[in-house]
Amino acid sequence: MHYEPDIECFFQQSHADLDLIVLFLSRGWIQAQSAGQNQTLESKLEVLQCHFTWDLDTSTSTLYCLKDQLEDIGTEEGYSWLGHSYNLQGYIHHQLGLSNDACCFLSKAAEAFRQMRNTVSDEGPWLVVNHGNLAWLHYNRKEQAECRAYLLKVDAIMNEYPSPSQGELHPEIYAEKAWTLMKFGTDKRLQATDYFQKAIRMQPDMVEWHTSHVIALENTLRHTDKELVADIFEKMKIAKEHDPENLYLAALYLEARAKQGKSIESEARELARRVLRKPISSYSGIAPLLRLYRIYLSMDEAIDLAEEILGRHPDQRYLKRCASLCYKKRILQGSDNPLEHSMIHRAILLHREVITLYPLSSLRKEIALANIYAESNNLAKADHIYEELLKRDLDPEGAQMLYNYYAKYVHFIRKESYKSIEYHMKAAAVLHQSSYRNNSINTLERIRARNRNRMCAEIGGFLNNLQ
Repeated sequence: MHYEPDIECFFQQSHADLDLIVLFLSRGWIQAQSAGQNQTLESKLEVLQCHFTWDLDTSTSTLYCLKDQLEDIGTEEGYSWLGHSYNLQGYIHHQLGLSNDACCFLSKAAEAFRQMRNTVSDEGPWLVVNHGNLAWLHYNRKEQAECRAYLLKVDAIMNEYPSPSQGELHPEIYAEKAWTLMKFGTDKRLQATDYFQKAIRMQPDMVEWHTSHVIALENTLRHTDKELVADIFEKMKIAKEHDPENLYLAALYLEARAKQGKSIESEARELARRVLRKPISSYSGIAPLLRLYRIYLSMDEAIDLAEEILGRHPDQRYLKRCASLCYKKRILQGSDNPLEHSMIHRAILLHREVITLYPLSSLRKEIALANIYAESNNLAKADHIYEELLKRDLDPEGAQMLYNYYAKYVHFIRKESYKSIEYHMKAAAVLHQSSYRNNSINTLERIRARNRNRMCAEIGGFLNNLQ
């Protein structure tokens, strides 16, 4: 009997199995090594100071609204926050899945910083956030070599330009973080004011930081319905003296003086003449100036001024947005004077245009258009707009806004109190903190306290379950 062939086959199979085992082990080792390298890379990325690590709101509606806001700031030469604006736009485009556009904006940011700082060196602490963003961008694009290159650049800059205050961030980083957080709601604005203070304490000669700090303080108080205290008013006055060409700040200062009972009409009209000579930008002071006119001069004068500015720049979508707001306020919050048909027609036309020009961030304008139709007794069109909006898949804050406004619409216009309560409850049931949710909860609490509605028991149970 001959067993040699079987033995030979046995040894061939054993060698094959051994080779397979070695292959599997080597692959496992390579994968383990790669996973370890990725883990190290991720740990380095997570400690960077940049938009990707600042816990920003990335809801789709917020991102599209910010995208439009930043585009409306414009790119006026010499604009001191241009690099920061491009950085934030880069991050927003990345979050929206537009990776190539994100890369383009981040490159623009680096160039804008270099031009603004006007230094001999191309590198500086103002590029730490930008390079951090680029490191994250390349990491998410699976471009590890480029990611590591930007991590090395960040390390080199931070070693060459350490913070003047041990244990704290560099003032350039604090300033950019503060400017960014100003765009993300009341809670973030509170953090922004703190970061601006830290940046200014370490580098007090940056005029634009003082200005933005004061604007952040004013915005925070405005959105929390608190009075402008004497200390902040004094800071605003000093910032205005150091930054006399900032007409946005000038408009806020006039408004603060008007709140104190000062007569500001002639100064407001002079400021309007200065604003008319400036390039169009959301930072040129148009919005706070028109608000000043609406509150302290008259709604009609605000509309006249908005139309004058728009007449000089008829293709500027931002101006149409500002003008549409003036018409909305005049129609929905104006005096008891009868509304002219031409005014309502103009308001509707402007709102339609603005909705077309801001297709992904115009929910508030669509709601306003429905309410303008309702005010002009065209309830069929108002109903249709609301019905179409209620079919949409909105993010939590968008849903709360819609439910809250619709609850008011069916109560005041349609006189359907039970349906109004239903939608206030829908707004309150969305577990997201916002002014719309708070307003609906407060409305439900008032109805329960009056105890005159047959739904009071149901409202009480609902509110108790919210606690």
